[in-house]
Amino acid sequence: MSCDSSMRIAELNDQFRAALGIPYLCGGIPGQSLMTRGITALNEATKIRILNQVRSYAQFSKDNDPHAERDFGSFDDSEAGKIFWKIDYYANGDCVSGSEDPANPQITFRILTIMLAQEY
Repeated sequence: MSCDSSMRIAELNDQFRAALGIPYLCGGIPGQSLMTRGITALNEATKIRILNQVRSYAQFSKDNDPHAERDFGSFDDSEAGKIFWKIDYYANGDCVSGSEDPANPQITFRILTIMLAQEY
C-alpha cells in the first residue's frame, strides 16, 4: 500500500472515530461501531468516558500503528482496565468480504469494535 493510500486511510479512520455515535445518515463515513458485552455491561459514565477516549485517541506510534493507518488503539481506563479498539474494512454493510481499497469510502464500510482487552 502506498504512503498516500495509508495517509488517506488514516484520515478517514480519524474522521470515522471522531464521529463515533453520529449516525451515517448525518453525513459520516460509511460504517458502524460495536461494543462487546464487557463494554456494554459497564455503567453509563464509564462507557461515555471510553467512547470519548476512542474518539480523541492520538497515541499512535510505529509500535502500535506499523502501517500508519490509525486503525487500532489501546488505553487504560480507571474503572474498566485495558481497552482495545479496532477498525476493520469491508466491501459493504453485509461485512462478508474485505474492502479492496480502504482509502475509498465509496466502496468501504468500516466497523469499529471497542472491547475490554480480556475479551480479545
